[in-house]
Amino acid sequence: MGKFKLYNVDLKNLTPGVHEFEYLLENKFFVDIDGDQVQKGKVKAFLTVKRSSMMFEMNFQIEGVVMVPCDRCLDDMEIPIDTHNRLVVKFGKAYAEESDEVVVIPEDEGAINLAWFLYEFVALAIPMKHVHAPGKCNKAMSSKLKKHTAKSTDDGDEEYEDEDVDDDVTADGDVQVTTDPRWDGLKGLLENDNN
Repeated sequence: MGKFKLYNVDLKNLTPGVHEFEYLLENKFFVDIDGDQVQKGKVKAFLTVKRSSMMFEMNFQIEGVVMVPCDRCLDDMEIPIDTHNRLVVKFGKAYAEESDEVVVIPEDEGAINLAWFLYEFVALAIPMKHVHAPGKCNKAMSSKLKKHTAKSTDDGDEEYEDEDVDDDVTADGDVQVTTDPRWDGLKGLLENDNN
């Protein structure tokens, strides 16, 4: 954890009362921590630590932006981050996570490294779905996606546009669909299953 010495908080030497810390999490932090959710960003974390005789109450205010891939076109997009998190740290014999908010650290060490906690707080603040605003997705990727998108028909069925299916219009206006012959073997398997 040499890269993350800056995020060590020496709890043993904190006097009773409230202490404040500030961290700036930039691209290097996210690359070094090597999490799979965020690789780039600029986030400020404000931390207050309130020491009482039995525990340390940590309150985090985290604000900034991170870059994540768009779920649709895979281009990077900015996601604003604004989250409040709480962590309670107690001394004990060995490291343990009693719950999402309560951590026990060895009393003889007396310090906690907050790097991974900060990363998790940022990652948890990212919405499940991240998609560019309409019209902002990568145009080339959007056109490729449209070729493979299902469309609802009037009778509730779905039609698929696919490069493997050719539609030909006959002279009387009927649509004749020809499929890729490589799929015929699979159709035979389905028919045998239904018998």
